[in-house]
Amino acid sequence: MKFDLKCVDRFSKARAGTIYTDRGNINTPVFMPVGTSATVKGVHQRELENDINSDIILANTYHLYLKPTTKILQASFGIHKFMNWNKPILTDSGGYQVYSLSANRKIKEEGVKFKSHIDGSFHFFSPESAISIQRKIGADIIMAFDECTPYPCDFNYAKLSMKRTHRWLDRCIIQNKKEDFQYNFPQTLFPIVQGSVYKDLRKESAEYISNKNLFGNAIGGLSVGETAEEMYEMTEVVTSILPNNKPRYLMGVGTPINLLENIALGIDMFDCVMPTRNARNGMIFTKNGTINIKNKKWELDFSILDSDNYCYVDTYYSKAYVRHLFTVNEMLGKQICTIHNLAFYIWLVRESRKHILAGDFISWKEKMVKNLGQRL
Repeated sequence: MKFDLKCVDRFSKARAGTIYTDRGNINTPVFMPVGTSATVKGVHQRELENDINSDIILANTYHLYLKPTTKILQASFGIHKFMNWNKPILTDSGGYQVYSLSANRKIKEEGVKFKSHIDGSFHFFSPESAISIQRKIGADIIMAFDECTPYPCDFNYAKLSMKRTHRWLDRCIIQNKKEDFQYNFPQTLFPIVQGSVYKDLRKESAEYISNKNLFGNAIGGLSVGETAEEMYEMTEVVTSILPNNKPRYLMGVGTPINLLENIALGIDMFDCVMPTRNARNGMIFTKNGTINIKNKKWELDFSILDSDNYCYVDTYYSKAYVRHLFTVNEMLGKQICTIHNLAFYIWLVRESRKHILAGDFISWKEKMVKNLGQRL
C-alpha cells in the first residue's frame, strides 16, 4: 500500500489523499460501510459497487471467526472470493466486541476468554490469534488487537488498559512478521490509539503508536458514550501527534455531523453502523436534515424520496410508498433506506474532499452542519 497526501486545508486540519492498494484506490476522506459478517445488511455487492460506489468495506474478525468460521473462509480462498467483492476490505480485530461482551468475557495479559453470543461456547483471543485469524480471513487492512475501554472509565483503569493495548500491539507486530500472506495479496497492519477521554493518556498512546512507524494509524475507544465535545477534544489531541504522511482512521464514528467535524480535525477514514442500523428503523439522512419516514406526515407525500439524488432509489420511490413499506413491515423499505443512507454518507465524504481540494471546506462544512442537525 501507498498513501499520497494531496492537500491539507488552509483553515483546518482537513486532508484529501489517496490510499493505493492492489485491489483498487481509496480516495480520502472515506466512509467504509460496515459488512460485519461478510455482508452489508440488505445490500447486494453490485449495489455497493455500482450504485453506492463504495471504495472499501469493513468486516469483523469476531463475527467471521464464529460464522462462517475461518475454515470455510480458507476453503473459499478468502473473504473477497467468498462474498464476491473485489475491492479492499478492512477487518476490525475483535477488540470492540470484547468491550461489548463485558458480561461474558475475562481479560488477562495473555488475551481474552469470551463466551459466544451465538451458542454460549467459550473461545480465546490473543494478539497472536487475532493476527492469525485475520490472515485466514484475508482482508487488505487488518487491525491490532486492543482493549476498548468503556465510558465512563476511571483514569487508573484507562491507563492500565492502554498499557496492555501497547503490549498487545508489540505482540501483534511480531506475529504479523512471522506469518505469510495466504491469498497472494499483502495485508497492512494498523495499530490503535487508546486512552479513554484523558488527554495525557491519549497523548502517550499516540506517541507510542506513532513510533511503531506502521502504514496507518487508528483511534479507538471513542463513540462509546462520551459527549461529542469529548470525542472532538480527544481526536484533536491525537491528530496533532500522529504523523501527517500516514492515513488516520477513527473507528466507529458516527453521525454525519461527527464525520464533518472529525474531517476538520484531520481524520481520513471512518466506519459506523449508524447509516444502516438507523435505515432499518426508518431514519433517512439528507443534506437538509433527517427524515423519520414512519411519521404520518409522509403518508400522502408522493414526491420522490430525495431530490438530491444520491442514488437511484431516490428517484424510483416516493416517501409515501417507502412509509407504506414500513407500515406493512416489508423488508424492501429497509433495503431502500439502507441504500439511500450509505449513498448519502459516501456522497458527504466525497463532497468534503472536493471542498478541501477547492479550498473552501470550512465555510461549506459550517453550512452543512447547520442543515444536518434539522429534523424534517
